[in-house]
Amino acid sequence: MSLNVHTFVYGADGGHDLLEDPEYSDTLAGFESTRTRLWGSEAIRALGSRFFPRLDGGNLYVEREEIDDFLTECEAIRPHLDRLAEQGGYDADYITARFDNVVAAAQRAKAEDGGIVVW
Repeated sequence: MSLNVHTFVYGADGGHDLLEDPEYSDTLAGFESTRTRLWGSEAIRALGSRFFPRLDGGNLYVEREEIDDFLTECEAIRPHLDRLAEQGGYDADYITARFDNVVAAAQRAKAEDGGIVVW
């Protein structure tokens, strides 16, 4: 199975309405195994990540009021992607592409005053 990232806005009922996202390959956020071996790893926690570790055991919802903090966290993590990929046993280019998909979704969410879900 794969992890996917989608952008959402808030519906009139306060729920999450998923936006039309790009092609499938641009919504991939990793393999199911990346929940624990990468995004929920001790290595990413040691970098101070507070969002990505939520994937270890559940889905990651980043609400609109958290998007700026999430994007700041992403920029702090970006220089460490090669090392994180290596420690998790993944190809660095694969992880960078999945990370870029998550960041792009967060940027779309910010433009739409919404959030993202990685599931």
